Amino acid sequence: TTTRHHLQPSPSRRLPMLFASLIVAPALLLTPSGSTALRMPSPMMQLRDTAAPIGTSTTTDTANYQGTANYQGRVVPTGRQQSIAQQARAKQAQETEILVQGGSLRTWSYRNPAVDEVQVTLFTEGRPLDADIELWHGPDNTPVKMRVYVENGEMRPFSCVVETPRGPNTIALRNIGQLEFPFAAKVDHLRVDRPSQECLYSSSTIQGGALRTYPFEPAVDSVQVLLKTDGRPLNARIELLQGPNNNKQVIELYTEDGLNRPFFCTLRTPGSGNVVRVVNTAPVEFPMAASVVAHEINNNIGSDAVLGGDVVIGGDLSW
Repeated sequence: TTTRHHLQPSPSRRLPMLFASLIVAPALLLTPSGSTALRMPSPMMQLRDTAAPIGTSTTTDTANYQGTANYQGRVVPTGRQQSIAQQARAKQAQETEILVQGGSLRTWSYRNPAVDEVQVTLFTEGRPLDADIELWHGPDNTPVKMRVYVENGEMRPFSCVVETPRGPNTIALRNIGQLEFPFAAKVDHLRVDRPSQECLYSSSTIQGGALRTYPFEPAVDSVQVLLKTDGRPLNARIELLQGPNNNKQVIELYTEDGLNRPFFCTLRTPGSGNVVRVVNTAPVEFPMAASVVAHEINNNIGSDAVLGGDVVIGGDLSW
């Protein structure tokens, strides 16, 4: 007890030591003690109205922003209108084609019911093209399906018109080829090809299970194909041949209503010996009307023999 008494300071020294500690460390007055300590709330970050958001570079925009007290992190509209050049670039960006890699899917949706038809164009840089094209109209409803194969997507690009009445509708393009065979796709509802008067009024009936061939001269660069029914389903196979059993382009088509959703396409036919073969793959109870006519004719093609050119068996001879 005597030792503890010598270690503790006397009451006369406690008061000066307390004042000295308060002078050296004034923060000790703010520190609560024991269980009676009061918890202070954690500091909160607040957005200050001193800096303008991205996109407001003028003095007027900065002043308008500083007066906005309810700004929550979104970009404040500046009220500027796009120039004609900016609108043209935006329109061109919407109209450019989209590259579809092998095994991938791309869709184009049209919610406006005024869009009744769209133009679908597929092409490559010279490689084969193998694609599935579908029209989605509502959940689990696919009124149009087609399988397209092209041997050379640069020489013979695929172009067809898909009818889209009673929107909304979605065009789905799937590249079912390998990864090494991408293709470019473009879907446009503003510029749509129309069949000629000859194509509209020169149709012939093809019964179910029957086929019909249409040969063309070397001067014909492209042909128009129009298939329709009287409201029944349409199942057909369109082949572009160049030589015996040499398929350059094949289209397998299904349409649930050949009257409201007829099929129209344009086939490129470069070279000689081109034959379009149309097969009605439906039963005999489902006939269809087919019209295949020449579209573009090259009158500058020569009739002289070309060394190394194609030989057409059974062709016309001119003396």
